[in-house]
Amino acid sequence: MAITDPLSVPNNKFGVHIFSEKDLPDAQKLINTSGDWGYVTFVITEGERDHDRWQKVFDQMRRDHLIPIVRLATKASGDTWEIPKIEEINNWIAFLNSLNWVIENRYVIISNEPNHSSEWGGKIDPETYATYLKNFSQALHTASPDFFVLPAGLDASANNSVKTMDETKFIRAMLKAEPDVFNFIDGWNSHSYPNPAFSGKETDVGRGTINTFDWELTYLKTLGATKSLPVFITETGWSNVDSSEDQIASRLIYAYKNVWSDSRIVAVTPFILNYPNPPFEQFSWKKADGSFYSFYTTISNLPKIAGAPKQIVKGDILAVFAQPVIPLGSEYVGAILAKNTGQSIWSQNNISIGSESSDFTIKPFSFQEIEPTRLGLIVFKAAAPENTGIYTKSLFLADTENKKITNSFSIEAYVVKIDQNQINNYFTGVQRYIKGLLKI
Repeated sequence: MAITDPLSVPNNKFGVHIFSEKDLPDAQKLINTSGDWGYVTFVITEGERDHDRWQKVFDQMRRDHLIPIVRLATKASGDTWEIPKIEEINNWIAFLNSLNWVIENRYVIISNEPNHSSEWGGKIDPETYATYLKNFSQALHTASPDFFVLPAGLDASANNSVKTMDETKFIRAMLKAEPDVFNFIDGWNSHSYPNPAFSGKETDVGRGTINTFDWELTYLKTLGATKSLPVFITETGWSNVDSSEDQIASRLIYAYKNVWSDSRIVAVTPFILNYPNPPFEQFSWKKADGSFYSFYTTISNLPKIAGAPKQIVKGDILAVFAQPVIPLGSEYVGAILAKNTGQSIWSQNNISIGSESSDFTIKPFSFQEIEPTRLGLIVFKAAAPENTGIYTKSLFLADTENKKITNSFSIEAYVVKIDQNQINNYFTGVQRYIKGLLKI
């Protein structure tokens, strides 16, 4: 199972659902203003499994401190989404594993609202979905313990009809087919919409409200579920058809302060930031003219937490350059060639140079930010040992907790006692020689 509890670290639960990666700058302003490391939910379909495209998206989210929640989808055939195939699971895993994720937890949602026939090949089949979810989750966890698996969000307000199934009936059928299916997920995914007509009161509680997640967790317990599941509300929000901008703003403020403040909630990503056209124009936070509804600014201005999600911090030192002969009592300059093989962006604020030699003292060092998969040169200044002789020094890079994050790399230097005049004369001679070669 996933190894990091997202609620064990400072967490900014503000988020938003987007349609396109072009919306990331607006998402960043919305959820990270006065906070940091908010969440963004988006969809990747089978036909969009393009490594280069999504690695660029992840890299931009890393720079913007945005945490991805990825919903996996098949492809649409008219108004209906195809049923996912078990044999496609390995293709998904190969693609997802090829990406350098933004943080340690890789949040993945398996499908969407399968209690609607339009989301499952024109039919409702909770038994097949349960088996698919279990198999996919097992395969993901085998591929990497960092995958954090979320089930499809269900429509809690759906009734029993030809095209929909009541959520409680759907869940019971899932459990009848796969009694332990929920032991293989890492969190609960909720579509906590304020119904009816996406226009219910913010103070309503229970099923079909912005508090739906609580009703769902309670219902799972009545069925014998004992696992503690962190909550991700990946869809919610009011329709602008029956509610004014001011009403939506005040309702959102109430929701964040009084409902979604629940300690079990990891993220809330209202649907949808920018989709001012059918069929989702009633949910869009952005208007057709490119401006935002006033509640965008309202939520942007709300106080938020500076999240601190866990990232993999590691790298390789490929070489260390330093002068081989060091005058006694002097300082000298060196450089470390290193590759960032982790997830965090290295900077002088989060990376330091360590030594396994007690007689080695690092003075100021500097380098430009080094992003994952990139090489960088870290220039440092060091003080020579107090005695002459041959010294072997072993250097490594460390994180903010002084934990070693790279291999150690040894360098050898000969500390000698040299008169300063000798040094000056030597470099003067070198300078003359170079000028002579260049005929300056």
